[in-house]
Amino acid sequence: MPRVLSALGGVLLTPVALGLVIYGGSRLQRMYAQAYTVGEDPLGLVMLIVGGLLLLGVALLGALSGLGPVIGGLVWGVVPGLTTFLGGPSVMSTMYDLGGRELGVGLVTWLVMGALFASGFLLVGAGLAGTLARRRPNRV
Repeated sequence: MPRVLSALGGVLLTPVALGLVIYGGSRLQRMYAQAYTVGEDPLGLVMLIVGGLLLLGVALLGALSGLGPVIGGLVWGVVPGLTTFLGGPSVMSTMYDLGGRELGVGLVTWLVMGALFASGFLLVGAGLAGTLARRRPNRV
């Protein structure tokens, strides 16, 4: 049961968390470009914080089973990142079209900068660390 719960959490929570972080960050970036402040968009700031907390929750699922963070990181971070790096402009154009205006700009920015790729690897690392910590014998 812990593996199923962790896997479902990783697969379902990771895209929501990343979407909130990307969309909130895109809103804040747009606000900063217009007025050199991020305080004018409290919704963007709240979305960024909630998305970060959800990503933390996905990483903590590694305490139940490393499967959740590993699957979430691979499916929603590493694979899209590799696809972008290897696929070129057509992949980025498709991501922009699928994500809409603000989410699309934020998503393409995260993909090009490698942030989504890195986030995926961080989740994979959290899952592996949780697995290795559970397998380590207790030391006195």
